[in-house]
Amino acid sequence: MTTASRIILARKRRGLTVTRLAQMVGLTARRLSDYENGRAYPPPASLASLAEALEFPESFFVAEEVADLPVESVSFRALSKMTASQRDIALSGGRLARILQDWIRARFKLPAPDLPSLTSFSRLGSDNEPVFPGEAGVENCPAERAAELVRTRWGLGVAPIPNMVHLLEAHGVRVFSLSGDCPEVDAFSFWDRSIPFVLLNTEKTAERGRFDAAHELGHLVLHGEEQVPHGPQAEGEAHRFAAALLMPAADVLAYAPRNPSTNWILQAKRRWKVAAMALAHRLHELNLTTEWQYRTHCVELSRMGYRKGEPQSALTRETSQVLGKVFAALRAEGTPLAEVARDLDLRAADLSDLIFGLVVLAQEGGRGGTRSAAASRRPQLSVVR
Repeated sequence: MTTASRIILARKRRGLTVTRLAQMVGLTARRLSDYENGRAYPPPASLASLAEALEFPESFFVAEEVADLPVESVSFRALSKMTASQRDIALSGGRLARILQDWIRARFKLPAPDLPSLTSFSRLGSDNEPVFPGEAGVENCPAERAAELVRTRWGLGVAPIPNMVHLLEAHGVRVFSLSGDCPEVDAFSFWDRSIPFVLLNTEKTAERGRFDAAHELGHLVLHGEEQVPHGPQAEGEAHRFAAALLMPAADVLAYAPRNPSTNWILQAKRRWKVAAMALAHRLHELNLTTEWQYRTHCVELSRMGYRKGEPQSALTRETSQVLGKVFAALRAEGTPLAEVARDLDLRAADLSDLIFGLVVLAQEGGRGGTRSAAASRRPQLSVVR
């Protein structure tokens, strides 16, 4: 018997409306809606047409129910500016990531979630005046304090973080990649059954990817499972958390001169592995540059191409170490990617979209900084027998 929720999931994963899909398979929109709402079940010929149009195996549509992922529970940035198609593709990717996570967890022992709950440091829903990035000093910014507490709890000290994705995974965050079909979505995160998830866009620069990962960690610890992580205040808190986590005040103040030049920023960004614009903003947050100097840095960096990218960057995009180990172990046992995809009732291409294309490059060490023992700790992974 067809599972109605899976028809909806497959359609949204392809970014299609009911009307468009109905046209593609020769159905009326009303009839397709009946299938999606469980009021009727597609006959074999219609199911075959749906599977072909949506590029999912027919077995996908008769597997068990897939829980919804409400948009209210997801930390989308600029949700109001996002098209419905982009939103649906991203959310569907999150639902498929949950299916894959359950499959992996049944076969491997994964790192247990170890994220502190710091919702008391968020001002969402409070009567206090909102504080946005750059508006509060270090001493008066709860998100700044939250980042310091995470570093303390995880034993990071103030050294630069060698690899954000590996750090998240070492503390139990399930990190997956977003499909290239939703290029406008930078990243998002959510909680599911007390397990934190982060999905990252792999088309952005390596520096942007690190900041996105830190930003989503900010949502997970500051906004938890109960708050709706949307809006300027939530984004401002996550942004400030990410800046403080990647560029801790103590380290920046000890390393940076007052009134640094643009050339200094271009050299120093390698220390923290961040975008030049992000470092310029952080220097201004920490009162190391004046408003005029900050604007000058932004103008000069923009003219050099650093507003939209990181020209001549040698930094490699971070990918999942846990997924790399999982699929390396499966290959060693003679289980290819295609077989895993069949077990999940997916195409191999859709599975590959979730796992960074299986290109897993370990980022070792941090240039210009001391690597702490906690920062270099690797996730422990073992096969469940």
